[in-house]
Amino acid sequence: MPKLDLDTIPQTNATGYPPEYAGAVAGRWYRRLAPAAGLEDFGVSHVTLKPGAWSSQRHWHAGEDEFVVMLSGEAVLVDDTGETRLRAGDCAAFPKGDGNGHVLQNRSGSECVFVAVGRPSNTACHYPDVDMQLVPGEGFRRRDGSAF
Repeated sequence: MPKLDLDTIPQTNATGYPPEYAGAVAGRWYRRLAPAAGLEDFGVSHVTLKPGAWSSQRHWHAGEDEFVVMLSGEAVLVDDTGETRLRAGDCAAFPKGDGNGHVLQNRSGSECVFVAVGRPSNTACHYPDVDMQLVPGEGFRRRDGSAF
């Protein structure tokens, strides 16, 4: 059946970030919907941000487009152009390789929920505000290439 039952899909707040950068996403809970649906060409995640949580560190992908749809609550999109409030029904798109780092931050007192869509990527991810980069095949490294 095409309809997914969210309650049967495991929810996690796991992160691969080094400990010094993981705190911001401790209140981010997500479900990977694509594997549960048998999808392989793109990823879909159902994400809940607790009050104060961030979706990620501010970042941009060299080879992965991203798209988000806000389902409930409110988040602040922070990118190179400033800050934009996103509410239920709002969408935001992040083209690969554009160099505009982005993050969603829940600054409200209530949870916010969104769906994030991307595609499997084995390309670099850049984090302009912290000394971190994601290197394909190597994982998270400092900007000078050294390990954490």
